[in-house]
Amino acid sequence: MAVSVNLAKALDKAWEDKDLDQLLAAPPSALAGLTERHDQVLAETFGIRTLADLGSNKYFALAGALVALSTKTG
Repeated sequence: MAVSVNLAKALDKAWEDKDLDQLLAAPPSALAGLTERHDQVLAETFGIRTLADLGSNKYFALAGALVALSTKTG
């Protein structure tokens, strides 16, 4: 089954028309609101260089899970 998701508001303009593989290989600044300075800090601090790295980082994944749980328990 094909799935379609509109990510235009979540992505920087330059990345809106990219496919999933390209987005996963993109730097974090491909997300709307993040800059190249964020890329640098994330790389230096956490070794995060791509959106795939960001999404699979154990700290960010745990934080996301905690937020998701908070909506189920509140």
